[in-house]
Amino acid sequence: MGIFLIKRFGVMTLTALVLTFIVFFLTNLYPNLEKLAKSQGNQRMSDAAVAGYLEKNGYLEPIVLRYGQWLGIVPGWRRQTEDGTIRGRCVEFGMQPDEIPTRCGLLQGNLGHSTVAKVAVNEIVWKRLGASGVLMFWVMVVMVPMAIVVGVLAGMREGSRTDRSLSTFAITTTATPEYISGVVLVALFASSAVGLKWFKGSAASALNDGVTFDNFTLPVLTMALYGMGYIARMTRASMAEVMTSQYIRTARLKGVSFHMIVLKHALRNALIAPFTVIMLQFPWLLTGVVIVETLFNYKGFGWTLVLAANNNDIELLISCSMAAVVVVLITQLISDIGYVYLNPRIRIS
Repeated sequence: MGIFLIKRFGVMTLTALVLTFIVFFLTNLYPNLEKLAKSQGNQRMSDAAVAGYLEKNGYLEPIVLRYGQWLGIVPGWRRQTEDGTIRGRCVEFGMQPDEIPTRCGLLQGNLGHSTVAKVAVNEIVWKRLGASGVLMFWVMVVMVPMAIVVGVLAGMREGSRTDRSLSTFAITTTATPEYISGVVLVALFASSAVGLKWFKGSAASALNDGVTFDNFTLPVLTMALYGMGYIARMTRASMAEVMTSQYIRTARLKGVSFHMIVLKHALRNALIAPFTVIMLQFPWLLTGVVIVETLFNYKGFGWTLVLAANNNDIELLISCSMAAVVVVLITQLISDIGYVYLNPRIRIS
């Protein structure tokens, strides 16, 4: 297991470097930098003024060098203006020249400053990740048990009326995008036009007033209904395959009750394949919350990602992308480790 983890961490590090460099390169293309300069100045800036702004703020340096500065392995750029003040990546307001650090990047815990919010990107990313983490937690609490129950009930008796009904329900929920199911749920349960004013609170109030049944039910249901179909279908297929296994037939011939066969013998083996699908829901939730958070005005990670993209906030956009990459890699590692422990055949080999 130790060698496996070392190899996985090496692959994860290389993957993270490649992916973050691609994102860094794409977000720092000159048209994006030009939009950034005009958003910070004015839309009528001349090409010379744009180039001057980019040069003054270190955006015209080689992309590999800037990526190294963002990582914190290369000294940050530094300029001295005509009035004697020092500008640079690592320069904070009020710093004396001997207080300016040489490097200030990802390795030093510095992700730069947001050009829109005018604060450190670290504060924004961690705060918004925490807000989305709360939403993701409740989605998983609702989605995973519901999907497993639906999948197990459908797979216990393959081809039965229960199987066909639950499979149709799972396919329908998965085929309905979040922006449609969210609008439908709002129209049915929160709109005054229909009359079912069951949920009066908005998801935005959860950031200040805390999570309540009133303000979190609709966004959680919107995401849980869409994601449960994948897990339910995988669980159903795995359960149906396990129920036809030889050891299940042997247990039946020995007179073991059907419910005991399902709970004691079939369920654990049937959950091996769905476990990977369940772990893959975390990256989907992190990026999939974009639609739901925008729809319900919940200022989490997805809302921040949309804000950064709309306002061409390069530092914030890169940091959000980096956070998404890290979450994907970590969940894949946990998925691999969990799969090894769940499947004895892999441990033996």
